Amino acid sequence: MFLIGEVSKLFQIDIRTLRYYDDIHLLKPAHVDDRTGYRYYSIEQFEQLITILYLKALNIPLKQVKQFLENRDIDHILQLLEEQQKETEKRISEFTQIQKKITSRIHQIVDATNEQELDKIREVELPERTIVWLKQKIQKTDNLEMSIRLLENSTHMKSTIFLGKVGLSIAMENVKQRSFDEYDSIFVIVENESFHVNEANEKILPRDRYVTIRFAGTHVDASPYYEKLMDYIEEKGYEIVEDALEITLIDYGLTNDRSKFVTEIQLLAK
Repeated sequence: MFLIGEVSKLFQIDIRTLRYYDDIHLLKPAHVDDRTGYRYYSIEQFEQLITILYLKALNIPLKQVKQFLENRDIDHILQLLEEQQKETEKRISEFTQIQKKITSRIHQIVDATNEQELDKIREVELPERTIVWLKQKIQKTDNLEMSIRLLENSTHMKSTIFLGKVGLSIAMENVKQRSFDEYDSIFVIVENESFHVNEANEKILPRDRYVTIRFAGTHVDASPYYEKLMDYIEEKGYEIVEDALEITLIDYGLTNDRSKFVTEIQLLAK
């Protein structure tokens, strides 16, 4: 017979854990001294404890471990392992998506904080992107928080996907007339997200070459940069073929320093 402290040292497991296993009837001591309250475990229980620790190491819930110990059977352990295999594959997939999001966000922030790219007109080929949008008139002076909440609620998206990926659009006709004071929609760029939205709220931005400019500031500061882009487009003899996209790259969600805010305007012009 072994005292709880001895079992703790032999198996390198916390005494509190053994006491918890006792409380939930997962591994009860073979004997408890009525006078001292000391718990004693038999050497025959070591195999049971090893099984518990093994299944726990596979992230199998203790409730299922207990059920298995009450009904040890080859078919039962196979079923338990196969179920855990599926759960593990699901978690691997989830963590792979998280890893992609982290890698993407690091790249976006590093790229957005490159001051050498500010105020510079570029022609950039951008990949195909999916946006979820809400048609709504928004003025330059409007606070976007209410519009973001409306977009979130109308599409049943989670708030977590909005950080650093919110954009506004100006109708193509207004851009051509150099009217930049009113937006026609608010949208969010979705990357590796899994949720269902109404097709009417979803739009695919084609892979194409866009004329872009990035500046320090928010949508309130955007008008002069639209003018620069329009001058460039007219000089090149291009024609605007889509609504203007104005995307927040860095805002208060990432920093309290307003001087670090970065916004980018993208115009699909050919």
